[in-house]
Amino acid sequence: MSDSAIAALNSLLRGTSIDDHEEALKLANSAIKAAKGNPADLTTAQHTRVVALVKLDRFDDALRAIAEGGAALGKTCVIEKAYALYKAGELEAAEQLLESTGIHTRGMKHLAAQVAYRAEKFDKAAELYQEMAENHEDAMYGEENDLRINILATYSQLEMQGKGWAVSEEHKKLSRDELEAFETAYNAACGSIAQGDFAKAAFLFKRARDLCEASEDLSEEDRKSELAPIIVQQAYVATKLGDLEEAARLHEEVVLSDISDASTKAIAQSNALILKSESNPYMAQRLADTLPVVTGNDRLFEEQAAIFRRNKYIIELQAQKFAGVKSKTAKILSNEAEPTISSSKCDLGALNAAAASELQIGKEALRRIIPLLETRPTDVGLLLTVVQLYIQLQNPAQALIVLEAFFNRLEAATASDNNADVRFAPGLVALAVALYRQQGRYSAVRSELAKAAAHWQSKQKAASSGDSLLREAGIELLRSTHPSDLAAAGEAFTHLVAAQPDDRTATAGLVASFATSDFAKVEPYLSTLSPVERLTSGVDVSALLDAGVATLPVVALQQSQQGKKRAREDDGETTGEQQKQQQAAKKQRRKRKLPKNYDPAKQPDPERWLPLRDRSSYRPKGRKGKKRAQEATQGGYVKGDEETLELAGGAGSVKVEKANPAGSGGGGGGGGAKKKKKGKK
Repeated sequence: MSDSAIAALNSLLRGTSIDDHEEALKLANSAIKAAKGNPADLTTAQHTRVVALVKLDRFDDALRAIAEGGAALGKTCVIEKAYALYKAGELEAAEQLLESTGIHTRGMKHLAAQVAYRAEKFDKAAELYQEMAENHEDAMYGEENDLRINILATYSQLEMQGKGWAVSEEHKKLSRDELEAFETAYNAACGSIAQGDFAKAAFLFKRARDLCEASEDLSEEDRKSELAPIIVQQAYVATKLGDLEEAARLHEEVVLSDISDASTKAIAQSNALILKSESNPYMAQRLADTLPVVTGNDRLFEEQAAIFRRNKYIIELQAQKFAGVKSKTAKILSNEAEPTISSSKCDLGALNAAAASELQIGKEALRRIIPLLETRPTDVGLLLTVVQLYIQLQNPAQALIVLEAFFNRLEAATASDNNADVRFAPGLVALAVALYRQQGRYSAVRSELAKAAAHWQSKQKAASSGDSLLREAGIELLRSTHPSDLAAAGEAFTHLVAAQPDDRTATAGLVASFATSDFAKVEPYLSTLSPVERLTSGVDVSALLDAGVATLPVVALQQSQQGKKRAREDDGETTGEQQKQQQAAKKQRRKRKLPKNYDPAKQPDPERWLPLRDRSSYRPKGRKGKKRAQEATQGGYVKGDEETLELAGGAGSVKVEKANPAGSGGGGGGGGAKKKKKGKK
């Protein structure tokens, strides 16, 4: 019986293809029992059992079978074990196994790329796929189309992670062949979503749906399974474009039972819930709690999971559950020791601040949030929340102080690449530049951009997330006349040209930077730029000169109290045109107003500055006016009737004013004055 079982298994293995995996598993189990004592036949039978279990999607059973087979079977079934670990969701173990054994065969490269993709190491996956696409020697028939589909999916995920700089402009362009298959059109549409081009994404998803519906290679069941995620994405794009009616109509077309992927099903349910626009936050929270939790290999990517988590916390905030949101977000943030600019972590920082302030705004929110900066001084989400609140209160100076304090903390911390990358993150640098410009501190703008450019130039990578910052920094530094600023701009553009030789903006910037200082560096790039004659061929220079140059009025910058106390020392801050305008403004004088009867030949009165009554020409009106004028001195001594009183003991005499008689109408008490009698009623 033992020989017959082994013979039956060998006969099955000699076939060109095996479609009945249940039968293969049954024969392998029988052969294992019969092959005891025969190591060669036993290993073959065990290997066959492992392959059959993998084909039947029984990955946990396959891993147990490999463990039972011992070290010998483990060496034979490396790729099967790695694949089973990958499908079981144990991505780290699968990656370690592949790295320890070495990725030599093309099949192992495919598996390593899949593991890296699912582990969200998309740059590594793209590198493996690109390597296989460029090597056609051991390529299998029909593999080229699969590689193109996977490469586009990897590039789309890189865009989602904010690493679009890792994808060259050449690879971002779609070829005609890529629009002839619904898989490639779908992946290209996902890339457009990551870039924020929803109109293009809508067109590509419609193209993918039309191709899928017209495909003759798919069965009816497969067609429904492939159409479901396309329709879900179409509804999402319609929502982003503001067409809520179309989005609701598309969601009605989705049949959840047709979706085989658990993560896609959860996304469809979540998006449908959002479209309902439930006004009662407590009911919305109950509906959100009914959404399925996806685990295992079908779990959501980190970007998708972060959106689910953010929506959940926002609903809880609307339901006034501030303490719960605050504790949950604080617990997640406490596990993040290093500062990060990840959008998922920044969202958590902002949500934690919203919970701590209980959705207050203005000064009351700042009073509750600012103490959190002491406990989480490197939380970028919390920092941006505080900055935004200060800007809403029209206090950009204080916002800049908070931002500069954050920069100082990162610079003073232990030197690390992560701290430096966060310190010079393009978004934070752009925020600082905007605040500096609002206060008119242009030298600080150039200093900040120069430091950021120097940091990203030090990176060894040919391309990095700082390329966009280098371009803007170089353009800003070119506006200065300082040789050091021009040299810094030249270094930035040199780095960009080395990373992307086809970047015409970087090439033009390099030429402009070194044109007056180092012509040898400029000369190799002159042929790549458009000649000046071609650019100015349609320009009438004489007409422009005759028309003059239009200039905008100079707007006075509103400075803060701090800016008024501190004198700005900014050499070369203003351009030549601004200096001319300032000089012209200084020369303008206010036109003097002259009297209507002014005669320039007549000598002005030398007593015109004296009061009227002190002038020699003054003549008071009325009887005895001259005498009254002499006596009526304002604030002086008033001469009245006087009497002399002799002091006792012959000490002398003094003159005093005589008191008014009792009957006189003197002012004051009036005790001795006659009272007017009341009349009869």
